[in-house]
Amino acid sequence: MYKDINDYELLDQVADNEIATETLFDKYKPLIIGMAKKKYFANQTSGLDLNDLIQEAMIGFSTSINTYDQNKDAIFFTYARTCINRRLIQTINSANRLKHQILNESLSVDNLNLEDISSTELLSDNSNNPENLLIDDENTREIINKIEKELTSLEKQVFELKTDGFNYKEIAEILHKNPKSIDNANARIKKKAEKYLKDFKKVAT
Repeated sequence: MYKDINDYELLDQVADNEIATETLFDKYKPLIIGMAKKKYFANQTSGLDLNDLIQEAMIGFSTSINTYDQNKDAIFFTYARTCINRRLIQTINSANRLKHQILNESLSVDNLNLEDISSTELLSDNSNNPENLLIDDENTREIINKIEKELTSLEKQVFELKTDGFNYKEIAEILHKNPKSIDNANARIKKKAEKYLKDFKKVAT
C-alpha cells in the first residue's frame, strides 16, 4: 500500500496538510510499534509498560518529522529510526533513575552489611541498561560504514533493522515488502560484505 508513497513528498506537505502527517504515521506504524516492543522486552525491569513506550516512540517519530533536514546525507527512514531509538532510551533511562531514587530514599543503609555489599552495588542493576550498547572498535566501525556505503536504500534499511534484532517477517511488515524481497536484499548485503571483507584482508596483509 505504502511502497509507492514518497516520504519526501509527504514531508514537504506536513506543515499545511494534516493528512500527510497521518499518512507518515500510518506508514511507519510497524517500525514505531516494533522498536517499542524490542525495548519493552529488553528492559522489563524499568517498570514501563508497552503502551508507555509506544507513546514515547510516537513522540520520537513526530520529532523526526519536524526536524528532518533533506539536505543532510541520512535518508528519512534512518533519521526516523534514530529519533525513535533516542527517545526510547531517554525514557528508559529516566524510569531507571527514578526507580533507583525511590529505592535510595526508602532503603536504610543501617540495615545493610557493608562488608558484604555496598549500597551502590545493590542499587545499580546494569543488566538491562540501554546505555550498555555494543561499541565496536574503530576498525569494525570503519568496515561497517564502508559496507553501508555500498548498499542500496532498501538494503541499508534491511541491514539497520537486522542490527536492531528484527526478523525477516517483521522487517517485511515494517518496510511494506514481501518476505522474499527482504531475503533477497539480505543475500545481496552478505555478498557485498563478503567481497569488501575479502578485499580488506588483502590490504591488511
